[in-house]
Amino acid sequence: MSALAPNQSNFLKHDGPAGLVVFLVALPLCLGVAHASGAPLFAGIIAGIVGGCLISILSGSQVSVSGPAAGLVVIVVTAIETLGSYQAFLAAVVLCGVIQIGLGVVGAGAIGDYVPHSVIKVMVAEIVLVIVLEHMRYAGADDVVWIGDLSFV
Repeated sequence: MSALAPNQSNFLKHDGPAGLVVFLVALPLCLGVAHASGAPLFAGIIAGIVGGCLISILSGSQVSVSGPAAGLVVIVVTAIETLGSYQAFLAAVVLCGVIQIGLGVVGAGAIGDYVPHSVIKVMVAEIVLVIVLEHMRYAGADDVVWIGDLSFV
């Protein structure tokens, strides 16, 4: 049996501490996303616990990383405004979770097998390229504020 195979001892030895570290590292971003979205800060803490700790327990993956993304702020703010309240947004999130679990139970994840690997590689390369180009301006250690400048495009 491999040292990385999902089992109870592997969780206690590797997955649990790794999930806790992911939660602690992501906690400031979780709180920032919650605050910027107009959601209660406690929602950010819950999101961090789910994304860091709970996913490491349930995924069974050897390479799973889950956590907050600052790009979600726009989606959350728009969803809260569209649905009219934070409570309606939470209901929509729970409903989406139930639908995802249902799709997982019936094996709908196999649809992902039909997406060519080249498409996935290009998407990841695009993300890396944008990050690298965005940070190249800081290589010269210039003290100019570049926030929001997309001149590299």
